[in-house]
Amino acid sequence: MTRTARVERTTGETKVLVEIDLDGTGGADVATGVGFFDHMLNQLAKHGGFGLVVHTVGDLDIDAHHTLEDTAIALGQAFAAALGDKAGIQRFGDAVVPLDEALVQAVVDLSGRAYVVHDEPADLAPMIGPQYPTSMTRHIWESFGNNAKMTLHVNVLRGARPGQRPDAHHVVEAQFKAVARALRQAVTADPRGGGVPSTKGLL
Repeated sequence: MTRTARVERTTGETKVLVEIDLDGTGGADVATGVGFFDHMLNQLAKHGGFGLVVHTVGDLDIDAHHTLEDTAIALGQAFAAALGDKAGIQRFGDAVVPLDEALVQAVVDLSGRAYVVHDEPADLAPMIGPQYPTSMTRHIWESFGNNAKMTLHVNVLRGARPGQRPDAHHVVEAQFKAVARALRQAVTADPRGGGVPSTKGLL
């Protein structure tokens, strides 16, 4: 059975198309109009081993908020749909990923319960590039995790060299790579089988 999904989301602010293949090869076709976010979604696909298409047209003449939020919502919905009943998966995944001085831990439970915890340095630069507000990273994880119905913890364990401010690019990119690796583990088939990985028999 293929684990794929397609979600189209249209509002008065954005038009989003997401296609995902959980058993892909890491290839991505991404265009949101926000260059740094495109870069992050490519990281998610590459390090998660997912096939990913994301095309978003948003009201960037206002700011990037709606574009980032609605893309993350559609991505979470597609992820949940592709998982199906979750029979035979590992369910849990964790990763600790460095990017030079930055170090990030991501832990996921594909539990069917939406709960997101996010912790990153408070003194990040306000923008990465001309359009990506760093204040949106938490909201992206909340929008994605809540709509994917997963428990997601993303913790920046180290963000900067001693005596220096964090490099916002490194801090955020390490988050996307860590989440990708944790998700890759969680969606992988459990070699022992066992059906739905819950004593309730349902996730």
